[in-house]
Amino acid sequence: MEKEKIILGIDPGTNIMGYGVLRIVDNKAEMVTMGVIDLRKFGDAYLKLGHIFERVTGVIDSFLPDEMAIEAPFFGKNVQSMLKLGRAQGVAIAAAIHHGVPIHEYAPMKIKMALTGNGNASKEQVAGMLQRMLKLRQEDMSQFMDATDALAAAYCHYLQMGRPVSDAHYRGWKDFINKNKDKVKGL
Repeated sequence: MEKEKIILGIDPGTNIMGYGVLRIVDNKAEMVTMGVIDLRKFGDAYLKLGHIFERVTGVIDSFLPDEMAIEAPFFGKNVQSMLKLGRAQGVAIAAAIHHGVPIHEYAPMKIKMALTGNGNASKEQVAGMLQRMLKLRQEDMSQFMDATDALAAAYCHYLQMGRPVSDAHYRGWKDFINKNKDKVKGL
């Protein structure tokens, strides 16, 4: 029987937090679900954090992920926004730790680069690539980009799985070939 792996992706937010779940079977990814945790109805910041913990715990209990991929907070100009976002991310991480789920953090540019080849890609471009790569129908797509961003974090982690980390940097194909003559045949 093939080994299955479930990856939970989280796009932290203080008003809308996205989540996406991927199932990996035989090194092929398929979407299980994606959605959002809507925090806009909570006026109190601490109630929002409590709700994040409850909902992320609920998602973990429902889908039993083997790993969690979470988008790192993006530092903008507003320090207060960064602090609030970091708290939301921390609570989601705490829920995963509480359930013994290993956590992997990815910078937004890393996720965009992994999916589109462009670290400055728009949210719409990321969603479009996910739709094509996972063969999702239009009705499967969320109206919230937070959900597709979360699924993108999970997909980024899927792409990183099993790939050896290398310190080698190449300036192009010729540089790669020159540095790997033993691995390249017929050139």
